[in-house]
Amino acid sequence: MAKKSLVDFVRMKKDGEQVTWVTAYDFPMASFAEQAGMDMILVGDSLGMIVLGYKGTNPVTMADCISHCQAVRRGAQSTWIVGDMPFMSYQISDADAVANAGRFIKEAEMDCVKLEGGVRVASRIRAITDAGILVIGHIGLTPQSSGQLGGFKAQGRDVVNARALIKDALAVQESGAYALLVEAVPPEVTKFIATKLSIPVYGIGAGPADGQLLICGDMLGLFQAFTPKFVKRYASVAEIEINAFKEYVKDVRDGSFPADEHVYHIIEPQTEFEKLFQEFE
Repeated sequence: MAKKSLVDFVRMKKDGEQVTWVTAYDFPMASFAEQAGMDMILVGDSLGMIVLGYKGTNPVTMADCISHCQAVRRGAQSTWIVGDMPFMSYQISDADAVANAGRFIKEAEMDCVKLEGGVRVASRIRAITDAGILVIGHIGLTPQSSGQLGGFKAQGRDVVNARALIKDALAVQESGAYALLVEAVPPEVTKFIATKLSIPVYGIGAGPADGQLLICGDMLGLFQAFTPKFVKRYASVAEIEINAFKEYVKDVRDGSFPADEHVYHIIEPQTEFEKLFQEFE
């Protein structure tokens, strides 16, 4: 499978061809996504909840993100991969934003970075793009600032908030981002934004757009704490894994594992080993 480029994503929007992407946080998951023909992979800071067991995304560090991005790149060398900038990696200053975005490119070989916010992070997006790094914006439900939004709630459901989202979308485009992710927003608002903007607009829980993103832990049934309303579950991997672990526990306890086919036999006569064992008696 040929790796897609920025030119492909622009063309796909123009032609009405949907872009598919999913999160991945490790080598195996990235490899599976690539084998399935995924257009893009996001190494999201959602790894804080899905992989590291945090209650939210904010505890995730740059070190966490870089390490997981490196693993995903090793697993999907022919896929466009997006590095998600964690909380406080870009909020302090334009200079910090550029330096940390650069780490994703230099140390983890990401194709671009994603950061949350619209109008309030316009200078950050501009600074990063001026440094020659591609950026995806992210508006709507932005987990890093969920406290200001009143929790993990849908956004843009009234005219006042919808107007603010449209302004955020325009600011992201005007700041030089090559694409925009819209999360947990009514489809009517998403459709307007996708039509208004010349850059690709992707949705997660936001109805039809130029493409769709889902969290792997949600769509595969790996994450058991909760499942967002907008998720379609395509598998129940947690149940499969739990049942497999139960079978293993049973087999070990009743002595059926390991069986003869699971061991490595000696390659010299038994008598030689008996002599060896006698040396230590």
